[in-house]
Amino acid sequence: QVQLVESGGGLVQTGGSLRLSCAASGSIFSINTMGWHRQAPGSQRELVATITNDGSTGYVESVKGRFTISRDNANNTVYLQMNSLKPEDTAVYYCRARTTDRVGYWGQGTQVTVSS
Repeated sequence: QVQLVESGGGLVQTGGSLRLSCAASGSIFSINTMGWHRQAPGSQRELVATITNDGSTGYVESVKGRFTISRDNANNTVYLQMNSLKPEDTAVYYCRARTTDRVGYWGQGTQVTVSS
C-alpha cells in the first residue's frame, strides 16, 4: 500500500504561481512513476505531468513551459511548480503513484483556483 498526501493548493490571481507537494509513504520502494492529474468541474480527470524514477518527465501540452514536475527521493516527495497560472488551470489536483506491478494510488486532492 502507498499513501499520498497533497498540499499547497489555494487561490491565486492570473499570472501567479503555486507549488504543490505530494508526500508518499508506505511501500514507496514499489513506486516507479508519479504524476499529477487534475479535474475541473464538469470535466474528466486529465493527466498533467509525470516523472519516473530515472527523472524522465512528461507534460500535457497545455502546461508545457509553465509547470515543472520534480521529485525529492530522499523525502519521498513530488512537487508541481505551477507558474503563469490561468483561470483554465482551476481544478482539483490529484497526486498519483504507480507501482512496478502497475497498481495505482491516489491522493485526496488539493484545490487550485485561479481568479481572473
